[in-house]
Amino acid sequence: QVQLVESGGGTVQGGGSLRLSCAASGRTFSSLTMGWFRQAPGKEREFVAATTWDRGSIYYAYYADSVKGRFTISRDNAKNTLYLKMNSLKPEDTAVYYCAGGAAASYDIESLYDYWGQGTQVTVSS
Repeated sequence: QVQLVESGGGTVQGGGSLRLSCAASGRTFSSLTMGWFRQAPGKEREFVAATTWDRGSIYYAYYADSVKGRFTISRDNAKNTLYLKMNSLKPEDTAVYYCAGGAAASYDIESLYDYWGQGTQVTVSS
């Protein structure tokens, strides 16, 4: 079992930056596909970014088109922590951001993730 706890959300003006963190418990963090999803009011939860492991030493990063070039996903396996650095934030980035983990073969399909955090609110003002 893996528990995930997000932090780092808050309110920021448009154009600003935030860094989200997701602390994971458990010994299997390094082998998990880890992702960030978000849910805006009145909308379905959507994929934001993910990092997958090739079962060797290489991790890959994937992004939704809407955040590509502005957001960066990273992980520190020694600290069992996942990060999402968000730059050039826009009001449409306002949402609850969720950290997810699992052995997901398809990184952008939320139903394939086994573990979820409680979410952290990000609000971007115009």
